[in-house]
Amino acid sequence: METDFKTGFFKREERIKSPVEFKNLFKNGKKASISGAKIFVLENALEINRVGFPLPRGYGNAVQRNLSKRYSREVYRLLKAHLNTGYDILLLVYPGNDSFSTRCVQFRTLFTKVGLLKE
Repeated sequence: METDFKTGFFKREERIKSPVEFKNLFKNGKKASISGAKIFVLENALEINRVGFPLPRGYGNAVQRNLSKRYSREVYRLLKAHLNTGYDILLLVYPGNDSFSTRCVQFRTLFTKVGLLKE
């Protein structure tokens, strides 16, 4: 009995890791923002989306940063089936009202603003 529980993980190909790619997205990406979060999107000529979750300097202690990234990864994982593919995405979250439900609303709104959410 083999099931596919890999949906919670991001493959290496789905991650943006290189500082050069981060800088390129910050410089050339399409931007949208709402209170507490900002998104940068750039087409990548691939059949998958690649995502990164940078945090601004001074974002709390290590526990707060890790929790924030966990929320971000989980919300993205839940929404990624409803997104158009072929984009590099950076989701920048600012300190403040940090909860799972808030993050869901933020990401859904940002994806709608940049036109990534499928109708």
